[in-house]
Amino acid sequence: MDFLDQIRLIASRVPNQAGHLQTEEATKNALVLPFIKALGFDVFDPLEVRPELTADVGVKKGEKVDYAILREGKPIIIMECKKYGTDLGKITATQLFRYFTVTEARFGVLTNGINYFFYTDLDQPNMMDTKPFLEFNLLDFKDQEAEELKKFTKATFDINNILSTATDLKYTKEIQRVLNEQLHAPSEEFVRLLAGKVYSGRMTQAIKDQFASLTKRAFQQLVNDKINDRLKVAMTSSGPNPEELPEPVVALQEPEDKIITTPEEWEAFYIVRAILREVVEPKRIAIRDAQSYCAVLCDDNNRKPICRFYFNSKNKSVGIFDIQKAETKTSISDLTDLYQLADGLKVVASFHANGK
Repeated sequence: MDFLDQIRLIASRVPNQAGHLQTEEATKNALVLPFIKALGFDVFDPLEVRPELTADVGVKKGEKVDYAILREGKPIIIMECKKYGTDLGKITATQLFRYFTVTEARFGVLTNGINYFFYTDLDQPNMMDTKPFLEFNLLDFKDQEAEELKKFTKATFDINNILSTATDLKYTKEIQRVLNEQLHAPSEEFVRLLAGKVYSGRMTQAIKDQFASLTKRAFQQLVNDKINDRLKVAMTSSGPNPEELPEPVVALQEPEDKIITTPEEWEAFYIVRAILREVVEPKRIAIRDAQSYCAVLCDDNNRKPICRFYFNSKNKSVGIFDIQKAETKTSISDLTDLYQLADGLKVVASFHANGK
């Protein structure tokens, strides 16, 4: 079983384990230790993985790191664990920050068993950065993120190799975050910048409002056009295999200016496609957006519906079809709830994939 297969195996167990992960210790045993093991380190060998490593900080004695991964007796990675369900984005890794300054480790990891935030000292030597350079979600990750994570495996671990890409990863992520913000809510500064390139008249409030709407529409149209361009390439005989393309098939039946496939819908689609890998080839799973819902189809065929995402209202739900094409809606509070619907998704996808 290769590295990614081990990661997917851990992820596949989460829906059944989630209700029992009420403590930090349960999270460590069920999720964190298997994750470290998947990286190739022997969790039963204290010369490789040491729990509760003492890291005295100033006058504070007996401070302990949850886990330290060692090489030649010295820590190379330290980990701070929180219980399953903790929102890592809303906490400050103060303990990890303190540990980082008094150990020889170059990498710190903050985790809740599902999300893994990787830190290093890009901004100031021996002082852990405030923002991670890599975020890995066990239940929803892209191929590029998996490739970066693979660099932390025992067999390939090379500090210099990881650090050489850490800066690019950190700032690429920040640029993507800014672009995503501008995609959905263009700032006045961004609107003025673009308007100044194409409009020479006086910038009144009415003109600013008009360009705010035009900027958002143009930005989103550009993204859709790029996706459709990749689709056209994939459909040509000389183009690459569609399965190798990171973007899924997309088909819009209604006017594009009225339909926006949101990042949340794309994420849900990727999760469903990952769930269905066991029963149908990923390239056969397509997304088709509409104004009131976003559909997932087999073979991009309306006669082969798998599910629909109803994310346009405050109370989100997912409609799953059975083999008679009857739809059953289930409310969800988080995209990870889709894993609890895996059985129903696999049944209908397998039915359509086998030509029934």
